[in-house]
Amino acid sequence: MAESTASKSTPPKGRGPLSHSEMRLAYLMILPTLLIVMSIVLLPLLANFWISFKPVQLGDLRPPTVIANERMRPVPKAAGDLSEISYRLRNSSQRGDIDNVVFSDSLPEGLTIDGDIDQRCSISDRVLDCNLGAYAAGKRETLKIPVVVSQSYIDDPVKPRQSKPVISGDADNILTNSVFSLENYRKIFSASEFWGVLRVSLYYTVFGTIGALVFGLFAAQLLSATFPGRGILRGFFLFPYVAPVIAVAFAWVLLLDAGPGGTLNAILMKIGAIDGPVNFLGQRSVPITVFGFTIRFPVALTTVISFEVWRYFPLSFLFILARMQSMSSETYEAAEMDGATPMQQFWYISLPQLAGILAVLFLLRFIWTFNKFDDIFLLTGGGAGTRTLTVDVYEQAFAVSNLGAGAAVAVVVFVVLLCSALLFFKYSPQDDG
Repeated sequence: MAESTASKSTPPKGRGPLSHSEMRLAYLMILPTLLIVMSIVLLPLLANFWISFKPVQLGDLRPPTVIANERMRPVPKAAGDLSEISYRLRNSSQRGDIDNVVFSDSLPEGLTIDGDIDQRCSISDRVLDCNLGAYAAGKRETLKIPVVVSQSYIDDPVKPRQSKPVISGDADNILTNSVFSLENYRKIFSASEFWGVLRVSLYYTVFGTIGALVFGLFAAQLLSATFPGRGILRGFFLFPYVAPVIAVAFAWVLLLDAGPGGTLNAILMKIGAIDGPVNFLGQRSVPITVFGFTIRFPVALTTVISFEVWRYFPLSFLFILARMQSMSSETYEAAEMDGATPMQQFWYISLPQLAGILAVLFLLRFIWTFNKFDDIFLLTGGGAGTRTLTVDVYEQAFAVSNLGAGAAVAVVVFVVLLCSALLFFKYSPQDDG
């Protein structure tokens, strides 16, 4: 009975006070890292969602303000000359109003007001104060202050603009107000080109990802065997991935040029493969007849996918090769003794053990390829049927200056990738190794 009572009073292993203290300390130690990761990842994501529900243009990044341009004409030459200080005021926004605009400026020494001034203004101790009321969107006006010049100003001329006026007002900031709208989403989903851009994005991503994995698997299989110069050849295989993208993209543009300097066109015409130059980066499609059916072959898109496969297969090659090096050679020796061919060894031994790493690589490459912007922009600029969603984000946000629509397209990109990741985690195979 005593032993039973003692066993019940003993806390479970790993659940004592010391364990809880260590757990709290561990959480406190990782808290700064967690906060940094959340600020880097979550805050921009939340900001993008926020902007996607607002009709934000590029010019709305700053709230509406009143801008003043001050000058004095004519330039006085002698004491007693009459001149005029003019303030050209305008609302910086073409869409937002500004309420309760208040204007204040100090007159330089040696200038005396000589005449009537705007009834909204008053002057005291050489300080000009104006209550200008509301400024509608795009409003412009000019305040004129007539002055007479004394000798002190001629002796020490001070330009009026050297003392900048102080202007204040109340304006609604579209980025921070509580007005939300689905107009950006209605605009992008109702656009005729959106679904075509989405199809191009999926086509580019799927074939680019599969191509990179297949070529990486082939390269890893080729370089897993031992032969002289294998290390040097492995280094050469990494060149497309480590080279600067601007350099390799420019090299591909020169190689695929449709003009006289295009190397690939020159070779193909030399061997008689084509009759004339092909615009690999500027031609949308060409008709091809296969088994009696005519299809439109996407030339520029296929070229961009080929560049994607060539540039990023070394990453798959590295991961797959590392996994192959960890496989036991005894299984292959036993299969060879049983008469299994190299293809059978690959299909029944290597591939099941590589399924896990191939699945992870497919997810990573799918996400990175779907988000890819620089490769397409450098090669085609998104023209000739190569416009993807990421290029559309750039064009909506900066070419058309519609930040809200660009953010909405970016949200669509996020949703597509999130759904793809969830499907991957549900159906992805596990590594048998």
